[in-house]
Amino acid sequence: MVTTQWHSTIERTVTGLGYELVDVERSAAGLLRVTIDRVPGQRYPGSDGEAVTVDDCERVTRQLQHVLEVEAVAYQRLEVSSPGLDRPLKRAADYERFAGLEINVTLKQAFQGRKNYRGRLLAGPAGWRLALGGEQAEQALDFQLEEVREARLVPVIDFKGRGRKVPGTQPVAEAGSGADGGQTT
Repeated sequence: MVTTQWHSTIERTVTGLGYELVDVERSAAGLLRVTIDRVPGQRYPGSDGEAVTVDDCERVTRQLQHVLEVEAVAYQRLEVSSPGLDRPLKRAADYERFAGLEINVTLKQAFQGRKNYRGRLLAGPAGWRLALGGEQAEQALDFQLEEVREARLVPVIDFKGRGRKVPGTQPVAEAGSGADGGQTT
């Protein structure tokens, strides 16, 4: 990854506020998109959950606006957001953090006629392994991070409201679970 001065400024600011910088995108139209995540185990003001809140995004946005103005970084619009349920895996630390979870991987070069794979992420003998085919996986794909074009978590959505806990995430509440006054069925 090529790091420029403005990228380093953004990373210093985001990490200085106690968040993880997931990604930075800069478009030709002047949009500067910054994706942040909470650091597991760290406490944040106003919320005990692990998911990024609107308040988190607002806090980072305000600080970045000041810092980018002082550093004379030109942009038209700043957008700070969470990585979402299908969080991208960009760095080795992301793979370590989300080992054991199901991911989608797109390879740079096709392997056995395919570039796209889905499976459970595991540490491999010399890199990473994708266990293909579910719990009783007999097939596996071993790969290095340099071979990956894109990798993302497979979203875990529980419509039955049982809130299965997955490491590095928090349970997703069912719509109408009573948290906002709705009725459960």
